[in-house]
Amino acid sequence: MALDDTHDPARRSFVDSANGHADFPIQNLPLGVFSPPGGTPRAGVAIGDMILDLEAAAAAGLFCEEAAAAARAATGGALNAMLALGTGPRSALRAQLSTLLEAGSRFEAQVTPMLHAAADCTMHLPARIGDYTDFFAGIQHAMNAGAMFRPDNPLLPNYKYVPIGYHGRASSVVPSGHPVRRPNGQRKPASETVPSVGPSRNLDYELELGIWIGPGNRLGEPIPIGQAGDHIAGFCLLNDWSARDIQGWEYQPLGPFLAKSFCSTISPWIITPEAMAPFRVPQAKRPEGDPAPLPYLWDEADQAGGAMALELEVLLMTPGLGAKGLAPHRLGLSDARALYWTPAQLVAHHASGGCNLNPGDLCGTGTISTTEVSGYGSLLEITKGGREPLTLESGETRRFLEDGDTVTLLARASREGFVGIGFGACSGTILPAP
Repeated sequence: MALDDTHDPARRSFVDSANGHADFPIQNLPLGVFSPPGGTPRAGVAIGDMILDLEAAAAAGLFCEEAAAAARAATGGALNAMLALGTGPRSALRAQLSTLLEAGSRFEAQVTPMLHAAADCTMHLPARIGDYTDFFAGIQHAMNAGAMFRPDNPLLPNYKYVPIGYHGRASSVVPSGHPVRRPNGQRKPASETVPSVGPSRNLDYELELGIWIGPGNRLGEPIPIGQAGDHIAGFCLLNDWSARDIQGWEYQPLGPFLAKSFCSTISPWIITPEAMAPFRVPQAKRPEGDPAPLPYLWDEADQAGGAMALELEVLLMTPGLGAKGLAPHRLGLSDARALYWTPAQLVAHHASGGCNLNPGDLCGTGTISTTEVSGYGSLLEITKGGREPLTLESGETRRFLEDGDTVTLLARASREGFVGIGFGACSGTILPAP
């Protein structure tokens, strides 16, 4: 992905809050769907603490050629049609948005009435999610979880050869801020002789990245690894909430079902591949003795720049911390470079058997953990399956999540010589089971 004027660290916006903004400086320009006060859902672009009404800008004729086609496609309260257009129109739209919003823009007076304070707006899912696939590409998480059940052989024999994934539930994906209802389900811990039905006792979070699909492929036609990046429209944060006790009873032999389908939370902004271009890094070299990816998953360019320098943070706010005026407790500080497979490898593998991906489909990377406890991406790992509870500054303890707890995921991309960007918050608060 080429660098251009939109990445210039000297570029500033006439929107004052964008200059120095932790997530949404003018170098980011993520895409989403929002409702202004009293309005209906519509396409928008985050710029500092404001949201530009993309549909209003398009109606005013502020875009031309490919950018105009992209803006016109971003209608109807979902971005699927725009995502389907691919890299060219999306890049053209980004370039013209950067010109519209830069300091000294001759369009400032025209654009200013199209800006809405983000704090006054409601965010929605950015696209209609037809299908959701969750992968298992975080090798350290796979090893940590596997060691609890197979101490001598944490990884199954296929792990280093094939990107493991399963079909998730698209209907229960929600945007940040939507409450998370604790699920009921069957549970049977080892200490009980028969299963029972009730609220999950071991509710957990999972720190993941989401991958948005742009142009799809026809049924029966695989996506070559060298072209897989062109089918990625952007990224988000993803919390794939997990009921560990329900999962432990139901997952054999087919894997997660009710333990995962009750809710998955995403950050509502699509961070485009163009915005992430300065932060692409080589894929980590595999440890000595690990097999090389099979040819359909190997591309030199993807290995050279298919990973992302992205710091990931997980914060926990509890009722006790809030009552005492204490800051959220940091549960983990992870790194997207810990993924064993690149996003392009996940997409290429997904389509390799002929599965047709569609614009607006969502893929999760799987839980991202580093080798240190401070970088673990779930409470399952941090508390060793609940056997070693956390003690918080409030005096509360946590094996797993309790009602009233709020988990927030954050992401920060940074590189010397460039303006850092973020993803915005991915947050959810646990409500009691029905």
